[in-house]
Amino acid sequence: MAQYSSILGTGACLPRRAVSNQELTDFLAAQGVETSADWIETRTGIKQRYFCDPDETNTTLASAAALQALKIAGRKAEQVDLIVLATSTPDQIFPSTACLVQAGIGAHHAVAFDVQAVCSGFVYALTVADAMMRAGQANNALVIGSDVFSRLMDWQDRTTCVLFGDGAGAVYLEKSTEPGILGCRLHSDGRLGHILNAKGRMEGGKIQGDPFLRMDGQSVFRQAVSVLGESALALFQSLDFQLGELDFLVPHQANVRILQAVAKKLKLSEDRVVVTVDQHGNTSAASVPLALNHALEQKLIKKGDNVLLQGVGGGFTWGSVLVRM
Repeated sequence: MAQYSSILGTGACLPRRAVSNQELTDFLAAQGVETSADWIETRTGIKQRYFCDPDETNTTLASAAALQALKIAGRKAEQVDLIVLATSTPDQIFPSTACLVQAGIGAHHAVAFDVQAVCSGFVYALTVADAMMRAGQANNALVIGSDVFSRLMDWQDRTTCVLFGDGAGAVYLEKSTEPGILGCRLHSDGRLGHILNAKGRMEGGKIQGDPFLRMDGQSVFRQAVSVLGESALALFQSLDFQLGELDFLVPHQANVRILQAVAKKLKLSEDRVVVTVDQHGNTSAASVPLALNHALEQKLIKKGDNVLLQGVGGGFTWGSVLVRM
């Protein structure tokens, strides 16, 4: 009998501190950077984002999201076989953030490792976990996306510093004979690495190179709209899945205009697109699981719905996962 991995629980964790566009523009003005709350919202759809305080870390956010997903699923941490955590902002060079979460929540029997695909990270991590479960390497898994991008920001660069926020989201997967994850499709093109990157590295105890996130916004926008539409259609074709069968799109929350453009390509009305970028900003690997958790909490998505999860980010990376909830 066919085995699937099904989502039984989701979780989320946001830092304590919400920062409105006005608060951010006031802070930037003090740094000599001119922008406005209206400019940010008009160009991106973002109204606020969350920033970590010094005592909040990637690990604490990810652990809280994971524990919530387990609680919703009615499972205990010691039952977990696998933890795959997507992040570009680990708390340490090593051990991995996944191992720190494993220790923190008491999932002592789980295999744990990180995946780095920037804003596509959660979609990549979900695909890896699904493949390992189908291969018999695990009966269940925690898949987490967690990032603290506020610590990569150059507060003199208004083209990037107004976009990003911090947060974590998680899902708990378990083997099932009922369809859950229907199919996955991942892509990369390293030739486009220059349009979104953070080049700094540790060497000899010092940071070498530029430690901040840099982005060619127009190029990222064009690529995102193009590749996300193509990825979805290619996945649907491989599964003999019809556009009209799709109930909801849960895309990476980068910019509301990207979301709208992809929805148009997929012939989805805007009320079928889950949007949280207005409240969270771009939380990188956390954005898709945060948006999925929000949609489930609000009872927007219900059992049996066909949901497309999509990520796109630096690398250049992108991908799609089709899920039956």
